[in-house]
Amino acid sequence: MTIEIVPVTDKAMLRRFIRVPFAVHEHDNAWAPPLLMEREEAFSAKTNPFLRRAEVCFWLAIRDGRDVGRITAQIDPLAQQSLDERVGDFGCLSAEDDPEAFAALLRTAEDFLRSRGVTHVRGPFSLSINEETGLLVDGFDTPPMLLMGHDPVYAATRLEALGYRKEKDVYAYMLDMDAPLSSSARRMLERPLPASVTMRRLNFKDYSNEIRRIVDIYNDAWSGNWGFVPLTEQEGEAMAKQMRMLLDDRLVWFVEADGQAVAFIVTLPNINEAIRDLDGRLFPFGWAKLLWRLKMRRVKSARVPLMGVRRSLSGTLIGSAIPLQLIGSALPGAVAFGFRSIELSWILEDNLPMRRILERLGARAYKTYRVYGKRLALAGEALAAQTSSPNSPIKLAPQAQV
Repeated sequence: MTIEIVPVTDKAMLRRFIRVPFAVHEHDNAWAPPLLMEREEAFSAKTNPFLRRAEVCFWLAIRDGRDVGRITAQIDPLAQQSLDERVGDFGCLSAEDDPEAFAALLRTAEDFLRSRGVTHVRGPFSLSINEETGLLVDGFDTPPMLLMGHDPVYAATRLEALGYRKEKDVYAYMLDMDAPLSSSARRMLERPLPASVTMRRLNFKDYSNEIRRIVDIYNDAWSGNWGFVPLTEQEGEAMAKQMRMLLDDRLVWFVEADGQAVAFIVTLPNINEAIRDLDGRLFPFGWAKLLWRLKMRRVKSARVPLMGVRRSLSGTLIGSAIPLQLIGSALPGAVAFGFRSIELSWILEDNLPMRRILERLGARAYKTYRVYGKRLALAGEALAAQTSSPNSPIKLAPQAQV
């Protein structure tokens, strides 16, 4: 049957878009269904500032009247590195194990990006690189943590068959809280910081400014790294609202040098553990179950999604000691919460200093996410290739934006 690619143009179609992974992962015991309400907010320009600055389109793949896949294409003005290479992304990729569906979805995203002068496509990102990054290529047997993706085993093969190649791997490290620390790790954690350097918890009474400090340090700390896109003030405000319910001052720490914040760490309970059996729904009883599990039963896992040290400390003894001290400061709070495991993610494959620190603590890389890339042909070259190719069983509906 013909595959039709249809743009998502209204709320009803957006709900279908959100529901595609529910069918794709129907028999995948490791998948954690997201909350439908949260996904609707993530894909709404009213609540996600990324959608107000970037150009983004959503599509569904339909075969014989049934939704079999989805994809987005996005151009982030903050991600453009140079005039010589205009970069665009694809994301939210989810499809049944159907080569034609993958080909149709990626072709649609590529055509959209090419029509806007993009010469290099990367992904998947859902939607920004500061959200869910990469395609899972290793670690399929365990559920994803909060704000981390999960993909079928076949997805990487389908992408590579379409000419996509690895650009960068990022790792998720798992720290087993029940495993005793080695003597060398304990010695590292016990090393005192200089008198001018102090550590403190998050101050909820100054919450807005604390989030601004986190965003400022994050943007400075990551500014030289591969793929860096700064968090905007609006994204910081949205993040503050999203995280507020999950934050505890025992799990968020700042390092101050001479009275100025220079580093931070944020640990969040893994809400995926609490919602896995809700099928994405909070009504009629999901809210009660979620609150009870978070407050009474407590989840047993957590994730560190944000950590940063100002670049001015890079290469110094203090700078090399701070990440370890931050993790060490968060551990007592994690024990008090009853966390049995903590994921630290994501970590760039070439961030060797951080990887060494985590491995000395006993953490192991248990999941690998891969960012793929592909050079896009110029518009004339692409048209010639399409003209010379056999007739395709793919029908494209007009493009539109949510």
